[in-house]
Amino acid sequence: MSSDSGAVLDAMRDGIMRGEFVPDQRLVETDLSERFSASRSSVRSALQQLANEGLVERIQNRGARVRAVSLAEAIEISEVRMVVEGLCAAKAAERVTPAEADELREVGARMSAAVASGDVLGYSDLNRSLHRRIRELSGQATAGGVLERLRAQIVRHQFRLAMQPGRPAVSLNEHLAIIHAICSGDPETAEQAARGHLRSVIEALRAYKD
Repeated sequence: MSSDSGAVLDAMRDGIMRGEFVPDQRLVETDLSERFSASRSSVRSALQQLANEGLVERIQNRGARVRAVSLAEAIEISEVRMVVEGLCAAKAAERVTPAEADELREVGARMSAAVASGDVLGYSDLNRSLHRRIRELSGQATAGGVLERLRAQIVRHQFRLAMQPGRPAVSLNEHLAIIHAICSGDPETAEQAARGHLRSVIEALRAYKD
């Protein structure tokens, strides 16, 4: 993939994750080419990669659109995440350094402050940052790649959950438990805490009416 295609890919992936492109929205090559000041071949290459990642679907003779993920599929994805996130948390607990532990605790403190002030969007951003940092600390590149794609596919459902009254406070305690276990160098507890968090997400999704 050319650097031009890579830049378009990163911009489009980020746009989908942030909701700038909504489910079922048509993705017209000419419009995207103009928006990103890129060639149509670069846009086409980016769309193909996004289709491979499950973020875009290409329809015969109708072009491409942002793939809509159903609530049932979001639950399935979260079940897979529960296993893989647990693995990453355990690996992170085995590898974490004192400086990295301080970094995680700082993220936890910022998450607590965001919940206390009612900053839902800020908390959501910190949530993503924490999960990404745990993946990085795990050293499990394969698992990290899988999780990045899975999280991107259900970002709409995650945002809806984050906006539910009381949900950030529940989520915060779960994340603080994960942070504590990793910083304590306790792989087994870290894995169980991560699984517990995703189990809570699954229960919230099942209770949610799409």
